[in-house]
Amino acid sequence: MTRLEFGIVGAGWRSEFYLRIARALPERFRVRAMLVRSEEKGNEIEKEWGVPTYRDMDSFVSGGPYAFVVVSVPWEAAPGCILDLSEKNIPVLTETPPAPDVPGMIQLYDAVTKRKGRVQVAEQYIYQPMHAARIALADSGKLGDVSQVQVSAAHGYHGISLIRHLLGIRFENAVIRGQRFTSAIVKGPGRNGLSDAEEMGVSTQDIVTLQFGDKLALYDFTGDQYHSWIRKNRVLIRGSRGEVTDESYRYLQDFQTPVYGELRRVDTGHNGNLEGYYHRGIMANDEWLYNNPCVPGRLADDEIAIATSLIKMGEYVQGGPSCYDLEEALQDHYLSMMMQAAIESGEQVTTTTQPWAFKRSAGN
Repeated sequence: MTRLEFGIVGAGWRSEFYLRIARALPERFRVRAMLVRSEEKGNEIEKEWGVPTYRDMDSFVSGGPYAFVVVSVPWEAAPGCILDLSEKNIPVLTETPPAPDVPGMIQLYDAVTKRKGRVQVAEQYIYQPMHAARIALADSGKLGDVSQVQVSAAHGYHGISLIRHLLGIRFENAVIRGQRFTSAIVKGPGRNGLSDAEEMGVSTQDIVTLQFGDKLALYDFTGDQYHSWIRKNRVLIRGSRGEVTDESYRYLQDFQTPVYGELRRVDTGHNGNLEGYYHRGIMANDEWLYNNPCVPGRLADDEIAIATSLIKMGEYVQGGPSCYDLEEALQDHYLSMMMQAAIESGEQVTTTTQPWAFKRSAGN
């Protein structure tokens, strides 16, 4: 197995995921260098992670070669980094969203297309183990024709990505209606851990319906769900022959024979198991719906998902299939922005076909 050696542009919270993954699986991944504008931050990274850092793009590029470069910077800075690397013929795996607004997305897409840049997007939620298992079950045909999903598991474009993959939606337009609801909540942990005392906060919940012809999605999310101990994620998938509710499923083997079961998580290292502590996969009765490609790495689910993006990007740059192309990511962000427009206006919003979808339909 060839080790993937890649670079990173950016040194924020998300960048550390890639550093942790490389440390946990050194035989699979190596962060060759990072572009970090701050001298102080760069020195901290070199000391903690042992990764060389550079202060400008030309110096960073000279620190290669890279199989590809991960771009993990704020929205407004992403397009410039993506195009700069594309002009240097370096493949890019960029965090979502790759541009802040619709004009910026169109401009970026046109520029990448003109340069024939190899750009993929690190949209990881569809690769989280339980979500990947649900998508596999929805795609299996056992649920029949899937016509409705309800997703309360991720914000904005991440939630849209799950909705599209569970419904089998590509670039179809949607009729969108939405509202926002606020309520009180005891604050839970954040990125920096627990606070020292109980504190009340405001929970903001967005509830949106997206109708894609004869398919319906309900997006329901509050940001508290990422860290709160008292707000649970929820997923419902409904098809003509069955449904999935969180980790439970039921479907018809034939019209007289229902099948019931649970999506069972299989982890090693429990109760005297000596294989080590890691996630192996998700089973439905006697069938593996999902196999973790990062065994035996001791990774959290989101880290497994990001590592899966890295693996798929490595295959892509070697001539393999697209892992998550720019068109899909632009569509996710576009639908997310239209959701916000529907919430803020209180009016029904109907999406229109964007240039990246026209080009995809034309086979470009």
